[in-house]
Amino acid sequence: MDDLKALEISLLNGAPLLPWDRFNTWVHSICVVTFDLELGQAIEKMYPNDQIGISEADKTNICYLAFPDSNSGVMGDTQFHFRIRLSSDTKGSGHLALKNRIHLEYNRKCPASLQYDPKFLFGFVYFRQVKDATIRRGYYQKSVILLSKLPLITLFPQVTSVIARKYFETGEVALETAAKDIDAWPFPGPGHFIDLPLMGHLFQLNLPSHSTRSVESGCETVTLAPSHGDLLPAFETIDLFLCLLPVIEHAHALWELILTAEPLVVMASNPALCSSTVQYLTTLIYPLNYAADYRPFYTIHDSDFKNITAPSASASVPLPNIILGVTNPFFGKALKHWPNIVKLGDSGTLNGLLQKSPSKSGSESKQKAMTKFKLDAKAGLYSSTKALLDKDKAMVKRVQKGVQLRRPNAVQSALIRRHFLELTQTFMIPLERYLASLMPLARNISPYRAAPKVKPFNQAEFLTSLDNCGPQLTSNVKGDWEGLYRRFFKSPNFVSWYNQRHREVAQKLQLLHLESLAESRIEIWMEGKEEVQLVDMVLRIRNKLAEASDQNLPVPDIIKENLMSHVEKILKTLPQDLQLVMQTEQAIVTN
Repeated sequence: MDDLKALEISLLNGAPLLPWDRFNTWVHSICVVTFDLELGQAIEKMYPNDQIGISEADKTNICYLAFPDSNSGVMGDTQFHFRIRLSSDTKGSGHLALKNRIHLEYNRKCPASLQYDPKFLFGFVYFRQVKDATIRRGYYQKSVILLSKLPLITLFPQVTSVIARKYFETGEVALETAAKDIDAWPFPGPGHFIDLPLMGHLFQLNLPSHSTRSVESGCETVTLAPSHGDLLPAFETIDLFLCLLPVIEHAHALWELILTAEPLVVMASNPALCSSTVQYLTTLIYPLNYAADYRPFYTIHDSDFKNITAPSASASVPLPNIILGVTNPFFGKALKHWPNIVKLGDSGTLNGLLQKSPSKSGSESKQKAMTKFKLDAKAGLYSSTKALLDKDKAMVKRVQKGVQLRRPNAVQSALIRRHFLELTQTFMIPLERYLASLMPLARNISPYRAAPKVKPFNQAEFLTSLDNCGPQLTSNVKGDWEGLYRRFFKSPNFVSWYNQRHREVAQKLQLLHLESLAESRIEIWMEGKEEVQLVDMVLRIRNKLAEASDQNLPVPDIIKENLMSHVEKILKTLPQDLQLVMQTEQAIVTN
């Protein structure tokens, strides 16, 4: 907690902490959506009131996503989540300068899968529908939604559950209490265990950072401290195993589709399974970040509906790189032109799979042709995209054998995740090795010249290198690895990976150059130099330190001290009037 306190002081940078500043670093707002006989689904309450800052178009999206789509038979309580792209009319809320600093620092330290993206908003829904004879429609329908730009998929559903249950007991006072509790939380700090008290409960959150290796999915871990509040409702946990079980025969083809960010639709019978499956699919390629768009729960009322689902007019207008999670059977017709559709079956499919032995029929495991797709189709992957790698039949059999042995779901999920983690690493190692070869040699880094640059990534050269160091030499998975790399190069996942790694390598070169300059004997370099050259070196050193500070580069204190010592030595050799000018300019820049 001392580290978190120090982080908070650093981020505040002397600024006062205003009401809702802490709240805004975690949550945008908490809202209640109800069904109005005249208006339909409408926002009844959004708290805190001064935090609304959401456009009318986005409010409409939130309302339609708050209830299960075309599934009025859902009774009782259910939880799911959605993700929307914010319109340009939506403004930020709260103390923006502070919030931006906190989220920049948060993004710098946490895995890409947990990073804050200002263009998107997550909604974590707790929906309740019960019969009520006093209501003209005959049903009480209401949702409590926690809105946040942080993709904390493990923490926020539990937080929403606590708030919603208390709201349904006590009314709007629960929203006020929850908001005040959240406004007392410390700032989110990756790499720390954080205690988060909420309405008598104590959540213990572990936010992973780039340096932590304890997670295999890049997700946060959450435990509920014992002896703090009553137990949360026993919703059936929908884990990776349950999501993939209906399509386990096609898991490797799905991994390829996610890796190359192909357009994909997930059709499920309820929003809980639908949203969980989409979210888990995006983590199937961890530690690679899924950089394309995804909507865990999507309806026909979404403002993006026409743009996303419209048939392509020509091959020059491709479908968007996106995963859509849907429950409305209408999408079976609306998206029939999409090349990849995952059908998870009806509500009885999972129970049937968990109770029966896996089929030995080879024909059932074959990928189905798109032409055979029907609205009432059985669970499976209906795809016109040819899988380039052979599936690992041994992994599929291990999962199916685990069903027979009634192996715990958590163990099954861990088995699947470990398999695809290793497969992704096998795919990425040649790329990482090739990128490392583009780095200039350390001996070519001169302290008195500009920092060297990384050589450009040459796709043809990389593909040629696969003959000697490709994954086909070490992996048990056979197939067209080169073809898979070619597809990957066309995807936003490659662009995201390359930009991130190029940025990291460039920063590493900056650090090495600073280190080389700090360790140099500046007195020897100064001999015989013109006054203009000496002044130029002072300016270069100061600019490099300023750039490093702006980019939050981890420059060791000893390097900073040596560089400032170089500056002092150079300044002492300059005329007094020039020394005064240089010192005055530095004072102006510092202030």
